[in-house]
Amino acid sequence: MLFGDRPKYIMLICGLTFAALLMTQQTSVFCGLMIWTTSTIRNVRAKIWVVDPKVEQVNEVRPLRDTDVNRVRSVHGVAWALPLYSGMVQAKQIDGTFQNVMLMGLDSATLAGRPARMLRGSIEDLRLPNTVVIDAYGVEKLSKGHARMLDIGDVFEINDKEARIVGICLAERAFTGAPYVYTTYDKALTYAPRQRKMLSFVIVEPIPGADPAAVARQISADTGLRTFTEDEFFWSTIWWYVYNTGIPISFGTTIALGFIVGVGVSGQTFYTFILENLRHLGALKAMGASNWTLIQMVVLQAFTVGLLGYGIGVGLAALFGYMVLDKGQPPFYMPMQLLVFTLVVIVLICAISALLAIRKVMKLDAAVVFRG
Repeated sequence: MLFGDRPKYIMLICGLTFAALLMTQQTSVFCGLMIWTTSTIRNVRAKIWVVDPKVEQVNEVRPLRDTDVNRVRSVHGVAWALPLYSGMVQAKQIDGTFQNVMLMGLDSATLAGRPARMLRGSIEDLRLPNTVVIDAYGVEKLSKGHARMLDIGDVFEINDKEARIVGICLAERAFTGAPYVYTTYDKALTYAPRQRKMLSFVIVEPIPGADPAAVARQISADTGLRTFTEDEFFWSTIWWYVYNTGIPISFGTTIALGFIVGVGVSGQTFYTFILENLRHLGALKAMGASNWTLIQMVVLQAFTVGLLGYGIGVGLAALFGYMVLDKGQPPFYMPMQLLVFTLVVIVLICAISALLAIRKVMKLDAAVVFRG
């Protein structure tokens, strides 16, 4: 019955494929955007972050006093505490155009918070005068309009001060779209616009064997500053964007539209399919098939097209993600939980479609097969 009616079979699969594709693709882009908001956390990889008491997420910087570093170091359970500068500044290219960059100032002695992977050059060269390390995305952005790509030894300006590239690294993409530029903390203070307080964060490593959460609570109790473990800061940042921006509503509307389209198209098509095959179902009932047997047939048909549509839709969404990953736009992140979520929604759509048809099957009179 299902495979014999090719037009409706194809229509059912297309409707469910579109629903699965729309929900998976849009949710993956939403997850990608949320991951981008935490790029600084994932680039620095500090176990404990110390911030101003009013800070709720990593992209909201309220400067601390320089003396706060020593206050944090004095807390029991702290192995080391180091300053970190993070701020948006303007870089001037050779052709005179400007590009916003995320300037990261690392402790000059340890370079804690350094990029995880260097493509070219050495991070230790940051200790030389007027030097920076730029991420690969920054090379692409700052090279626009140039005859060649920027490389080690090239120079650009940050706030009218020379910045010479000594390394190129890989870094996670920022939510703002600005590339990351690394230098030492002292040089970052000369590149950034001057203000009374310049310290953005204090990053902390607990002593071996100590619980980071317990050390973080101790720092808060002793200093009055706010502390986050890496995982807490990650989720605090994501939930801040969920609660304070329109991003979830925008993507949620599209995802809901995919669900509604799936229910509407597949429900109506499957109900029409059952109506057109009532004579066949009546014949089976006349030959002794029970209502339970017919219900199993209907459910099997509904979930067959559902799983086929789910597989094709998720596959197309994954193909989309594969195509855009190299380009970097839009962000795309498809966790395993998302695939389970889409499967549950498709199963729900199939269940609704099957229920509409089951009501008709339950009322089916076997005599329908003998009517003209």
